Amino acid sequence: MAVSQKDSGFALKDCALIAIATGKRAITLKEFRDLLATITSGSIDYHFWGGMLQPRFEEREFNNDFASWARHSLHDGILAERLAMIDPADYQDIEPLRLELLEQVEQRLDESEYLHWAHALYPFEFIHAKIVVFDTRHRLKAPHRLASMLPRMSTSSVFYHFIDARRRLGGKDDFRQWLESFGDSYLPLCEELAAIDPSFAPLTELRQQLTDTFSRHFKGTRL
Repeated sequence: MAVSQKDSGFALKDCALIAIATGKRAITLKEFRDLLATITSGSIDYHFWGGMLQPRFEEREFNNDFASWARHSLHDGILAERLAMIDPADYQDIEPLRLELLEQVEQRLDESEYLHWAHALYPFEFIHAKIVVFDTRHRLKAPHRLASMLPRMSTSSVFYHFIDARRRLGGKDDFRQWLESFGDSYLPLCEELAAIDPSFAPLTELRQQLTDTFSRHFKGTRL
């Protein structure tokens, strides 16, 4: 007899990203467009989300590497702002996200002949990434235990369960996937979790948002 996710509990995991050079680089926006059309989906994923796992002393100016390159290397603020407005959390699959990126780049090329040949200050280096997953061996049997566990979770664990999960589960995070195994008992909590956008906040802030959400829901419950 198969063991349900509800019975087996929530398996707390952690992860690390391994960055791999693709050897593909673009020095003009036209070259960037051509490579963007064929680069691996893992590379696009990395340039949107990979920066969240990199230690830094200040907040990122842009939520993805493409916008940062457009602003600081191409010196095109218009394209940078357009690319920065793309929310990867709105896309359950990489290909529609790729098409949106291409549409914005091609529109900008149509608007400026200069950008067809202008050289960037430094090339855009396409990086591919693989995620390595670690089992922490922690198992949570009851949902309210997440309220006390979340403040102690590593940011990379938050990334795995709340961001990477969306690629694995068709737009759903691991927390909601588990909570839904209890039927409609935690539907309001699931709705609150679904409303949290992870794209524009550092992982420490995202962890606090999740902690606050679970704490509100289980207020008065002995943790």
